[in-house]
Amino acid sequence: MRFGKQQSDGKALLETSEILFRGDLRLTIPFSAIKSAKAVDGELRLQTAEGLAVFCLGATAEKWCKKILHPKSRLEKLGVKPGARVSLLGDLDTGFLAEIGNLTRAVSKNQAAADSEWIFLAVDSKGDLGALSKISKSMEGAVALWTVYPKGQKHITEKDVLGAGRKCGLKDVKVVAFSPTHTALKFVIPRSAR
Repeated sequence: MRFGKQQSDGKALLETSEILFRGDLRLTIPFSAIKSAKAVDGELRLQTAEGLAVFCLGATAEKWCKKILHPKSRLEKLGVKPGARVSLLGDLDTGFLAEIGNLTRAVSKNQAAADSEWIFLAVDSKGDLGALSKISKSMEGAVALWTVYPKGQKHITEKDVLGAGRKCGLKDVKVVAFSPTHTALKFVIPRSAR
C-alpha cells in the first residue's frame, strides 16, 4: 500500500463503511472521506482530502471499487426482501422503521408473528436478552432473528448476546453494522433442528 510518500506491506480489509490497512502503516479510510475511487491494473486508487491511497489488490481491486462506489443498503446487508413478513420488537430507530415500512406492509410490532420470516429485536441491556428465550421457542424453519444492540458498551457486549442466543439453542451466522451506534447479530435455528 502507498499513501503519499509512505509505503507499507500489510493487510487491507474492506469493511461495511470503511477500508482498513494494517501493516507498518495503519490507516482507516471511511467511505464518506473518499472523493474518488478507481481500479487500475490491479490497484485500488482512493483519492481523499489527505492524499492518494493506492492498494495493490490484484483482481480484487475492481470488486472492492464497486463495493465502495455502490455500498449495500442496510436492508440489503440484513437480507430483507420486498414483501417479507417482518416482526419488530423493542425500540428500533425510526430510520430503520421507515426503511422496513417502504419495503413491506407485512409488519408485526411488539410481538413475533407466527409467520415471520425476519424478527428484529432491539436490546439495550443484558436484562433485555431474556426475550430471546420466548422468541426462540416460537421460531420455525428458516426464520432469521436479528438482535440489535449498542456498539462498544460494557453493560452489553457481543459476548453477552452470543451467549444468550446459544443458550436458547440458536446458531449465530452473521454480524452487521446496523448503524453508527448499533450492531446486529443474526441467529437462526440450526439446520439439524428444523
